[in-house]
Amino acid sequence: MLMKLNLKSALLAATLIPLGAMAHAEKISIAVGHQSMCTDTYTAGIIIKELGLLEKHLPTDGEYADAEYDISWADYSSGGPITNQMLANKLNFGVMGDYPLIVNGAKFQETDSLRTVYVAGTGYNLKGSGNGIVVPVDSDIYSIDQLKGKEVSTPVGSAAWGMLLKAMQDNNIPSDEYVLKNQSPAVGAANIAAGKIDAHSDFCPWSEIMEFRGTGRKIYDGSETGVPYLHGVVVRQDFAEEYPEVVQAFIKAVYEAGEWIRADPMTAVTEMESWTGVEKEVLYLYFSEGGHLTLEPSIKTEWIDALKFNHGVLVAEKAIPPLDFDEWITEDYLKVAYAELGVDYEADKAKMVDPAVANKGLPSQIWHPRDGVSSYGTLPEFLKSVADMQATGTNLNSTYVYDVETGLKLFGKTAFWVKAGDDYATFLRKGEAETFAAANAGNLVTFAEAVAEFSTDS
Repeated sequence: MLMKLNLKSALLAATLIPLGAMAHAEKISIAVGHQSMCTDTYTAGIIIKELGLLEKHLPTDGEYADAEYDISWADYSSGGPITNQMLANKLNFGVMGDYPLIVNGAKFQETDSLRTVYVAGTGYNLKGSGNGIVVPVDSDIYSIDQLKGKEVSTPVGSAAWGMLLKAMQDNNIPSDEYVLKNQSPAVGAANIAAGKIDAHSDFCPWSEIMEFRGTGRKIYDGSETGVPYLHGVVVRQDFAEEYPEVVQAFIKAVYEAGEWIRADPMTAVTEMESWTGVEKEVLYLYFSEGGHLTLEPSIKTEWIDALKFNHGVLVAEKAIPPLDFDEWITEDYLKVAYAELGVDYEADKAKMVDPAVANKGLPSQIWHPRDGVSSYGTLPEFLKSVADMQATGTNLNSTYVYDVETGLKLFGKTAFWVKAGDDYATFLRKGEAETFAAANAGNLVTFAEAVAEFSTDS
């Protein structure tokens, strides 16, 4: 009997070998769920799609010599629906933010046999910026503690939802002291513009879209949670094990997408505006030098720690099953992809960009509709140039300054300005601006008032 079983096993193994090779000769369907309205997914989504980077890196030799690829892209407003489609085996790859990634891994591990693996990052902000809570521009709410008893909307299941839960926990605002509403980014933004909701929590770049359009004002930035903000790529484990070279090709495409942005941010944001409808001036806030996002796919130890912490936030809300991080996260595909690109993975993994350090001393900028972006070493020089350009009747595309506390890039018109003597300082948050003004014999001024100080008509 034993001999017969061994013979049967041997014959089965022999028949499986050509079947595996034949599978690669057939049509390989690659279905990707991405978010064209979430900037931190762009290097694993819209850029790869539009530039054909996945096709460029897909294997075409060896077992894949006769492979025919069928690539499809499905665009979603947040990460939750992507997980649902992956569970239904309608998507192989999913690109989403930190909290949705955790929900994805946990929901798959909750099943008897289905699994995903977290194979790469896309981008990050060490300070946690990217999520934000916005109120209508004319609202009298300026801090998160004023949200008690208010109606707050968010895309439930998104990174912004997780950030909102963490922010409320940090500020001792239990869930029964505010009304939480589930609203998609577009609906939430529309309700902010119409004054139909007290506050809306959303992920990148929705807070900045509302600021740029003049419909909303940020009262809380994700950097206040003290937890890094990151996005990444998950793949169904069955697909990854059958086609590991395809996963490696996808990671190569992610890496090249980041390089494409860094090579020419202005061209990149202009192209991405045509693909997504997000204003290039908003995208510049994320993808220019000193922008919110550091584009890099390595999986750092700090990211694993942050994801574990975020899982704990959801556990506290009884909103998540358990998650075995050791089973879920793998660097295997990343390391092979980097090696084949000739890039040092460990060197990339060891890098950490802190905006407070990296952006120190970076110039303020003006985006002129005809002349493009110009840079200024001091705020008085910047303000004088804004005044001069406006005096000619020019409607500037945008202006950019930096938060003194975090180093985060801000729109000049939405920053809180402090004038102390002949010097100026800019802040993300009103409270820190007031503290700085009090300590430096200064006072808060609006952007328009600061510019007016340098107007030849004043």
